[in-house]
Amino acid sequence: MVIKVFLASSSGSTAIKKKQQDVVGFLEALKVDYAQLDIACNEENRMWMRQNVPEDKKPANGIPLPPQIFNEEGYCGDYDTFFDAKEDNSVYAFLGLPPPPGSKEAEQADKAHIVENGNHAEEILDDSIEVPVEERNGDAHVEEEQAEEADEEEGEGGEEEAEEEAADDEATEEETAGDEAPAEEEEEAVGETDEAQAEEEEQEEEAE
Repeated sequence: MVIKVFLASSSGSTAIKKKQQDVVGFLEALKVDYAQLDIACNEENRMWMRQNVPEDKKPANGIPLPPQIFNEEGYCGDYDTFFDAKEDNSVYAFLGLPPPPGSKEAEQADKAHIVENGNHAEEILDDSIEVPVEERNGDAHVEEEQAEEADEEEGEGGEEEAEEEAADDEATEEETAGDEAPAEEEEEAVGETDEAQAEEEEQEEEAE
C-alpha cells in the first residue's frame, strides 16, 4: 500500500506550503512510504484528486485544496483531519496502516482491545460477590475441617471405651456375686456339720 500525498509545488499560498511541509515532514519522521503527486504541474493528478475526494469532504466551492492524502485509491483526509489524527496519536489509523510494535498508537490499540474484551488487568472485584469459604481461607479451612473430624472420631472412641468399661464392671460384679454365693453356702454347710457333731456328742454322753 502506497500513501499518496497530492501537493501544489508552485502554490503562492504560504499557508498551503506550510501544511504540505508539515504532512511530508511527519510522514518522513514516521518512516512511512509515500509518494508526492504534484497537481500544479500535472493536470491528470489534479483531476484525479478532485474526482476522488468525497463530496462531503469538499469545500463549499467544490474545489479541494492540497494537501490531500490517499491510501492507494482510498481517501484518508485533508490537512485538518491529518492534524487531528496526529494530536490523538492515531496517524496510522488515519492512513489505514497497522501501527508498528512499541509505538504509542500500538499501545493505545492494545488497551482499547483489552477493554473491549472485558479482560482489563485492573478490574476491581465486586465486594457483593460471595467467595466460597475454601477460597477465602485456603488451607486454613481444610485444617479446621480435619481438626473437627479428629475431635468427632475421638468422641466416638471415648463412648465406645466407656461402654466397654461398663460391660467389664458388670461382668466383674457378676463374678463377685458368684464367688460370694458359694462362700455363704460353705458357711451354712460348716454350721450344719458342727451342730450334727454336737448332737452326736450329747447322745454319746447320755448313753454313758
